[in-house]
Amino acid sequence: MPSRWIVLAIVSSALFMISIDMTVLHTALPGIVHDLDATNAQKLWMINAYSLVMAGLLPGFGTLGDRIGHRRVFTWGLVVFGAASLAAAFAPDAGLLIAARSLLAVGAAMMMPATISLIRLTFPQDRERAIAIGVWGSIASGAAAIGPLIGGALLAHFWWGSVFLINVPVVLAALVMTRVYVPDHPGNPQRHWDLWTSGLATIALIGIIYALKEAMKPEADMGHALIAAAVGTLFGWLFLRRQRGLPSPLIDFTLFCNARFAVGTVAALVASLALMGVEFVFSQQLQLSRGYTPLQAGLFLLPIAVAAVLAGPLVGAVLMRAGVERMLAITMAMTALGLGLLTLSVDAPLAWRATVLAILGFGAGGAMSVASTAIMISAPEDRAGMAGSIESVAYELGGTLGVAILGSLLASIYTFTLAVPPDASAPALVFDSIDQALLASESMAPEAAAGLIEAARAAFDRGALASYVLATVVVAALAVAIGFMAGRKRNSATSVSGPA
Repeated sequence: MPSRWIVLAIVSSALFMISIDMTVLHTALPGIVHDLDATNAQKLWMINAYSLVMAGLLPGFGTLGDRIGHRRVFTWGLVVFGAASLAAAFAPDAGLLIAARSLLAVGAAMMMPATISLIRLTFPQDRERAIAIGVWGSIASGAAAIGPLIGGALLAHFWWGSVFLINVPVVLAALVMTRVYVPDHPGNPQRHWDLWTSGLATIALIGIIYALKEAMKPEADMGHALIAAAVGTLFGWLFLRRQRGLPSPLIDFTLFCNARFAVGTVAALVASLALMGVEFVFSQQLQLSRGYTPLQAGLFLLPIAVAAVLAGPLVGAVLMRAGVERMLAITMAMTALGLGLLTLSVDAPLAWRATVLAILGFGAGGAMSVASTAIMISAPEDRAGMAGSIESVAYELGGTLGVAILGSLLASIYTFTLAVPPDASAPALVFDSIDQALLASESMAPEAAAGLIEAARAAFDRGALASYVLATVVVAALAVAIGFMAGRKRNSATSVSGPA
């Protein structure tokens, strides 16, 4: 095997771990919540802390890789990720688990831009690069989709900490392989790197997302939401102001003047928002409303992962001939179709459900691969790390927004529509989440417990349906917009070249 394909395998193994940790908790979460007695807010932060902290740190580590070399940053990231995985596996309470997930995010933020940048530097030919980036995109989306299955399989035999512990042997193998096979491309020491700017971006993102989550709670504390929004806005302004004064900013916003780069970034964010958010809601619905075990829920979602993995290389092989914008519109439209059909498929026959999930997975996996290619081929080589960090921010922020928005919408509708039977005598905490309703039912008489469970599941299903509809509308709107853009670009090219 040529060494460049070995490099692709090495960075893909790291990307696999990073992406799995985005979703592996979806099937493990009910067990973690039960064992650690976590609240609904802590449950969401267990999910969001990882992608939120990563999104804030990605620009800084992407630029650091441009300065000192991507292999060096990639190696450090592996070490941090492995140590954080051990800490998360043995966390004794919800607070420490959230802290360990945040440290995991630091290691992931060091590795993520380096993975795509090393591909950009290792594959100089456009066709091979498109295929390699297609593989990268399929690994990112496929691993995120297969995360619940891995979590479910581990939980069938081990305790929930095993979903983190499996990272350790992969980290050790990747460290050895990196030293042997990954070339040490020199960085550009003239590139400025600024830790404070990355910190400002992280605080800004945390403030804004916290404000959004708080505002969407059924019993929102608007005072806290406004304070968080003000903090996020202030630090966002400080970030932009500091960017203007740096000789070499962490994010060169002139990159967005390239229409293909800008559209690729938006598509990456929206595709990730839809895939991660819907997968979070769907996996919870399967377990909490339909009574699936974690392993059964993971197997149920397997068609998404299989289709996403196949989509990347297949789309990458024809991308340059078909056109980036056209393929992006097609894959986003397929994603919207899968999401729309999902609203009708939770209790449909197995073959139909598998087909719908495969359509969703192929569309989302293909869209993420095309978006990655659009971003990376539109940026100059000496800013590969910056482009990779922007792309990664789009994916991670999209996943965070997906869980925050769709998860909060689900929780709000659940709370507002839950009709507790009069004879249930349930505590007020059952309105917080279906998890609490199921816990409360364990101490009730059988008839009262059955009534409460039925009411909780009905309210949860209404919230899940609303989440799927919202995701469908957002993705479909973007698909139409990109389709118009592709049509205008094709018509413009035809008018310039003239009739054949």
